[in-house]
Amino acid sequence: MARNTGADCRQCRREKCKLFLKGERCYSDKCALTKRAKVPGVHADSRKKITEYGLQLREKQKTKRIYGLQEKQFHAYYEEAERMKGITGSNMLILLEKRLDNVVYRMGIGVSRSQARQFVNHGLIAVNGKRVTIPSYQIKVGDVVSIRENKRELPLFVELKQAKKAANLPKWLDFEPSELAGKVLAQPTREDIDMNISEHMIVELYSK
Repeated sequence: MARNTGADCRQCRREKCKLFLKGERCYSDKCALTKRAKVPGVHADSRKKITEYGLQLREKQKTKRIYGLQEKQFHAYYEEAERMKGITGSNMLILLEKRLDNVVYRMGIGVSRSQARQFVNHGLIAVNGKRVTIPSYQIKVGDVVSIRENKRELPLFVELKQAKKAANLPKWLDFEPSELAGKVLAQPTREDIDMNISEHMIVELYSK
């Protein structure tokens, strides 16, 4: 599968906002956006005034980078959301939130979405007791997401098991560090998604 191999911090600088791609580093003084907020590129200072299309494009690129998706994958979520009842933009974000790699990240099992995706790809995660290696797997209400039994002695998970329950855990999820398992309590709603995303701009861009 294609993936973005560019520097994570450079992506944040390009979008002029924190995308939280590097875990705890994003919250520290080492964050590249804090140290050097300038847009990357030798012609960054000479960029012309951004157009409406440019604003829409940047919003789409920012959201793609937050969730770590390529264009074909991202557009597929838009098309699926458009076929659903309700508001297309909200539907699209909810579909993205329900990806298994995002749920693993939201539960605090992975410090970033990219690390959570690695855990899934490498077969470390189980859904309802069964190994799942597809990061885009859509979780459902009642699903139990856990670290596989034979992987729980890895140093990273031993440390996680001793941690306290995360204070910022979304209300639609539950995770018990001592059990290395969590549960999907409800469907996520648009109000549960705390990122600064203007999804209507993405819909406007794709609907042209």
